[in-house]
Amino acid sequence: MTANAKESFLSARAQHLFKLLVERYIVDGQPIGSRTLARDAGMELSPATIRNVMADLEDLGLIRSPHTSAGRVPTTRGYRLFVDSLLTVKEVSEQDVKRLHADLGTEDDINRLLAKTSNLLSEVTRLAGVVMVPRAEHRALRHVEFIKMSDARVLVILVINHNEVHNRVICTARTYSESELQQASNYLNHAFAGRELFEVRDQLIGEMSSAQQELNRMMHAAVEMAQKVFATPHDDYVWAGQTNLMGIDAWADMAKLRQLFEAFSQKREILHLLDQGLNAQGVQIFIGDESGYEFLDDCSLVTSTYSADGRVLGVLGIIGPTRMAYERVIPIVDITAKVLGLALKSLN
Repeated sequence: MTANAKESFLSARAQHLFKLLVERYIVDGQPIGSRTLARDAGMELSPATIRNVMADLEDLGLIRSPHTSAGRVPTTRGYRLFVDSLLTVKEVSEQDVKRLHADLGTEDDINRLLAKTSNLLSEVTRLAGVVMVPRAEHRALRHVEFIKMSDARVLVILVINHNEVHNRVICTARTYSESELQQASNYLNHAFAGRELFEVRDQLIGEMSSAQQELNRMMHAAVEMAQKVFATPHDDYVWAGQTNLMGIDAWADMAKLRQLFEAFSQKREILHLLDQGLNAQGVQIFIGDESGYEFLDDCSLVTSTYSADGRVLGVLGIIGPTRMAYERVIPIVDITAKVLGLALKSLN
């Protein structure tokens, strides 16, 4: 019988003791010993009996013993069992719900709305809040124009859908003439007007990789501009509360915390995880090494999609230690996603 199969046959006593161990460890942050469980279990069990149960739980890979302690702490598998099968989720307080509606429902600027959302997630949970910016791939290109500024700096005027205008300054690999920039914008407008932005990006990247040596100077300009405009990472998500993570003893090893901050700065790995949540139903949770990224081995990411008019626009969530109060974080993430969706619907 596999370990996963055995987990489903845990006795009621083993489940009770395991749940108590995880809950106490989340609160105290210290390895839990058999005497502590015997005292708090509310059952007439001897320390020896509890030690036997803990040994079975350890054999199943649900708990482990740190080198410096005789007590036990949950493993990633243990947290997963706890979250999926044993967790009792708390209701979000009426005060927090009112605050979300009051702060998000009155905002009339999308960038401030997203920033407020990440800040509220952080403040309410005392962890790090992250909100994916609504995906530009859901929008169609109407018009793009490139204006030479100086040397390798170009002003991009991008019109999406009917009247959504974005101005952005990009730096190019070389200096382009006004004529080259005009040719590039003419090409993109002629070939891609009305197309979804992700189609524009993917086709141009494909053309660049398949015919790198054959591209003329105009196409080089068009490809470089389009890559920078349609795939720039700097505004893919907003996050807040990184200082909250610095005060958590799970990151006594500052090197791990530094790796986490670097990942937020580079964005690629975090975006990959958020992207995985786009197709999920309800709240999704990555615990420890389930993420596949070493810098998140001691972290959990709790996410939920947010939608407007039945269309998924993005993902928001909380990042914190695996030893987080899941019973509180999960419902906060869930309701924040719903309130953000309502705010975006009224904004549009």
